[in-house]
Parts: sequence; structure tokens; C-alpha cells
Amino acid sequence: MTIGDLIRLLSDGEFHSGEQLGERLGVSRAAVWKQLRKLEALGIPMEAVKGQGYRLAEPLELLDGATIVAGLSREARRHVSRLFVEETLPSSNQFLRERFEQGAGHGEVCLVEQQSAGKGRRGRAWVTPWGRTLMLSVGWRVESGVAALEGLSLAVGVALAQVLERHGVSPRLKWPNDVLLEAESGQLGKLAGILVELSGDAAGPCELVVGMGINVDLPEAFRAEIEQPVAAVRDQAPGLSRNQLAVELLEALMPLLAEFEHRGFGAWKDDWNARHAFAGREVDIVRGERREAAVAEEVDDAGNLWVMGDAGRMCLAGGEISVRGR
Repeated sequence: MTIGDLIRLLSDGEFHSGEQLGERLGVSRAAVWKQLRKLEALGIPMEAVKGQGYRLAEPLELLDGATIVAGLSREARRHVSRLFVEETLPSSNQFLRERFEQGAGHGEVCLVEQQSAGKGRRGRAWVTPWGRTLMLSVGWRVESGVAALEGLSLAVGVALAQVLERHGVSPRLKWPNDVLLEAESGQLGKLAGILVELSGDAAGPCELVVGMGINVDLPEAFRAEIEQPVAAVRDQAPGLSRNQLAVELLEALMPLLAEFEHRGFGAWKDDWNARHAFAGREVDIVRGERREAAVAEEVDDAGNLWVMGDAGRMCLAGGEISVRGR
């Protein structure tokens, strides 16, 4: 019995006694009770009524690999060699890096309900509530080397933004790898993060893992614990299914990865700049302990961000630089 098995039974809106759950799942009532305690620890709200049993306080849509594969077009499916859906992993990116070490990985997709050791850019922790986000990683092998992949994380941000816009969501892009959403207060909250990890020969064949963490539906209690403003897809698209979002993202991502090393970021540059969260606005450029003010301009064909500072125009090429809006 897994947490997902229990959630599937409790999501039908009916009350189930511990005895009924044990019979359906083939385990003891004590085992059911231990899993119910786990659901509470994961912040999944339940209702318990004496004499009736338990049910989820609100439905929770689980990721379904068969549904996702069935929803893909023939073109997108041609690029997907294998799709994994896991309940819990340390990191979906790490999972695919290990697949590459085993001689697989290319064209493989991993989705996970919750990550226990997920990370964002510069090694920051990426904490997620169980079943409320879309954690998706794709493995890809390229022949041209690292230089051909400049600006890839920005192009992935464009693809995600375009998918969300079809559902009435209005995301903004923050250089180099964040997707933001404006709240009712007017404040921009983090909607998604993108992490591209590379290994192999800098001048020749290399392997990359593109990871995306997207907030789909964040409970208020969870938002209150986060130290930065956050947003969720369902703030503006309350009816959007996580499985449908996964289908549409793969429809956009798989052709992008197949084309990117030949087309370069220039093909996505104008679309990125059109969604630039801080174009023409004052930002802080953070390099380690140093911080300086500048006005953000546009990104170029290589995905570098140009800014105007006290010393004139500067080109920011990533690395350990962060851009924070004011």
C-alpha cells in the first residue's frame, strides 16, 4: 500500500472506515492508521466522522502516466522514450542523471508527486507540498556541446508561459530561470523555477536534464511558511488539471529540445523579451556579497541580460549572478 493508493480511495467524496480501507488495500487497520497519520503530516487535509470513517477534505488529482501518454500527439510521443511517474523521490533531476549513468536517459521524462531533496538554482532547496505541484524533468542528449545550449532555460520558460497563456494565465519571465505571476496585490510571486543541468564534453556530446517545478495549487498555510512571495497556476486557472498541464508541457518541450541545438536561443528571444518581468525597471544585481542597482534592458541571442548601471551597459551571462526586481 502506498500513499497514492490510499488517496485514490479517499478522493471519491465518500467516507470509508478503517476496516473498509484495510479490506480494499489488503492490509491491517493498524497499517491504514499509520498511512492516515502520514497524510496528516504531509499537510493533506482529511475529514474524520465517528461511525462513518475518513475522506479527503477536498479532491486531490494524482498524476497518471497512462493518461499523460494517451494525451500526447504522435509527434511528441515520438520524442518520449519512457515516462516515469513516482510518488516520492529525492529529486526528479537526480533520477534522470542516474538514468544517464546507466546508459539510458535520452528522451526520458520523470514526474514526481513530491521531492524530498529538490533544488533550484545555486543549490537552493525547492520545497513542495504533496500532489500540489508539477515536478517534471526531461533527459536529452546533444552532439554539439555546451555552447549550443546557451539560453535553453529561457526558451523553456517561454514554452511554459505559452502553455499557461492558453488557459488565461498571465505569467512573466525573470532572468535567468524563474516564471512569475502577479497577485491581486500587484506583487509578483514565484510560479515556477527551471533548472538545466549539464554533464559531458563541453565541446562535444553532452547530456542535459531540464527540470521544472511548477506551483499548481498551493494551500494558504503552505504559502505562509514560504519566505518569498509565491503564486500558483490555479490562482488564475482554477480548473486546469495537472495531468493536462503535463501533456501540454511535453507537447511544447519535446520538439523544443529536438530543435534547440540547431536553432539556438535567437528563435525564442523576442518571445522572452515580450514577457520580461523587469524590462525598463530598476533591479538589484547580486554577485556573491556585492549588490548594485541597474536598469534591466533586454536579453540577446545568447540569452545574456543587458543592464544599464552606473558604469554603463553591462552584459550578464549567468553564473553566480542574481537579478532581483525592486
